Amino acid sequence: MKIICIGRNYDEHARELNNPRPSEPVVFMKPETAIVKDGKPFFLPDHLGEVHHEIEIVLRIGRNGRHIQPKFALSYVDRIALGIDFTARNLQEQLKSKGLPWELAKGFDGSAILGDWQEIDPSGLEQGFAFTLQIGDEIRQSGHSSDMLFGFAELIAFVSRYFTLKMGDIIYTGTPAGVGPVQIGDHLVGHLNGRPNLHCKVC
Repeated sequence: MKIICIGRNYDEHARELNNPRPSEPVVFMKPETAIVKDGKPFFLPDHLGEVHHEIEIVLRIGRNGRHIQPKFALSYVDRIALGIDFTARNLQEQLKSKGLPWELAKGFDGSAILGDWQEIDPSGLEQGFAFTLQIGDEIRQSGHSSDMLFGFAELIAFVSRYFTLKMGDIIYTGTPAGVGPVQIGDHLVGHLNGRPNLHCKVC
């Protein structure tokens, strides 16, 4: 299983981190050991500095494909969920300043929280999704897939030009503005179109 992630896919998020607006999708990957699902806790690493939450819509690929045309791309998705791309922000900034890859800041164990998979068809994907991340009583992030710089079909088509997509691969599609640090004791809840989809306690 591949965990494919898209960075800087919401304009306001790119701006809040002083990143330029990309002209094509920014792609990075996480190892399978990053996945945390079924409501299991996230254990905050004590050696990585400040760790930020990034709530995202996650697509699951339902059949194999490569060089997929955008007009067919949505038919390759069979499930959708929310996910959190945890990011060791200070470490990421250090790596970026040296022109180095982000994987140490993005792919550490437990850095990919995954909510509950929901069946979806292409027409549902075209309608789009509203989503939020709540910590305690506060909504920290709020977004809609219609605000993505690169939509679901465009992302799938782009990624499949470089990597063969296989059944079970997942794509984290980017986060809206509002990212920030988590701390031990936080309880994170993600809502997809108003319904709870993800929950995770920080330990």
